[in-house]
Amino acid sequence: MKNTLLSGILFLVFFLPANHTSAQKIDSLPGKPGISFRGLSVVNDRLLWVSGNKGTVGRSTDGGKTFQWMTVPGHEKRDFRDIEAFDAVTAVILAVDSPGLILRTFDGGASWQEVHRDNRSGIFLDALHFRNEKEGRAIGDPIDGKFLLLQTADGGRSWQSYPANYPAPVEGEAFFAASGGNIISLKKGETIFVSGGKQSRVFYAGQGFELPLKQGESSTGANAIALKHPGKKRGGRHWVIVGGDFAKDKETAGNFCYTRNGGQIWLKAEQPPFGYRSGVAYVRGNKLISCGTSGVDISRDGGRNWKNISVTGYHVVQKAKAGRTVYLAGGNGRIARLIW
Repeated sequence: MKNTLLSGILFLVFFLPANHTSAQKIDSLPGKPGISFRGLSVVNDRLLWVSGNKGTVGRSTDGGKTFQWMTVPGHEKRDFRDIEAFDAVTAVILAVDSPGLILRTFDGGASWQEVHRDNRSGIFLDALHFRNEKEGRAIGDPIDGKFLLLQTADGGRSWQSYPANYPAPVEGEAFFAASGGNIISLKKGETIFVSGGKQSRVFYAGQGFELPLKQGESSTGANAIALKHPGKKRGGRHWVIVGGDFAKDKETAGNFCYTRNGGQIWLKAEQPPFGYRSGVAYVRGNKLISCGTSGVDISRDGGRNWKNISVTGYHVVQKAKAGRTVYLAGGNGRIARLIW
């Protein structure tokens, strides 16, 4: 009897708390119904910005409890697919199709300055990423037979063409403006980005490498990439990429791959995410989160196995640059926080 009682006590002490603290859930925050958010920038645990269609930008300084909503004057019909914020008053937003625009605010969204415009027919900007408050890169779909690459060295006040010698795109290869997660700007001018469509590749060190993802159609391929150690040379050795087919968003075939050696060998998951995924982020250590229109998944082992924790769709997920909080944003104005 004593041994049985002792065993029961040990079970309660050591196992029940562990199970309780291991729960994960998506905590909904006040959003803005009717708006599709694909841009998200999490500055710290309490400060985040979002951007979306109908010229909409939102900012929260209290961890998502409340948002200040704004419509960018003169751009009420534009779709701002990506945003990069530096503090509570400074941010850069990107509008996708013709004219391709990049705007910047220095007063918390009270006014916006046009810092880049491309009036060419067929222009389509997709995503931007800053490695610090000065240096950033942006990408757009191929035009005139070349990938569109832009760079800034002054915090987004001005933009110039990025003279990179990457392989030319194949017919039907482009980028997805789905989450702003398909480009990462690293140290010493290195940039890593992923493509989709008729062909899906990852580009780095001036080269393009085909990925083991579903491809061949306009709706297929890579959507986002995350690096475990972005501060290390070439982003370290652990990278993960999500995608799939957004036209068949519950299919799992070819929606995820990862590498442990900096892109030399790409591996598939034993249990992949549960459908098409447009966003992915490292939470801490080997813990990951991915999201897409058909739900949200987490992985505890660096991407080898995934567990679905929500069937509610989100477009983009991001961890705080200076902090540990993870936020998500998506269709119909949805904004949420990960509770792990």
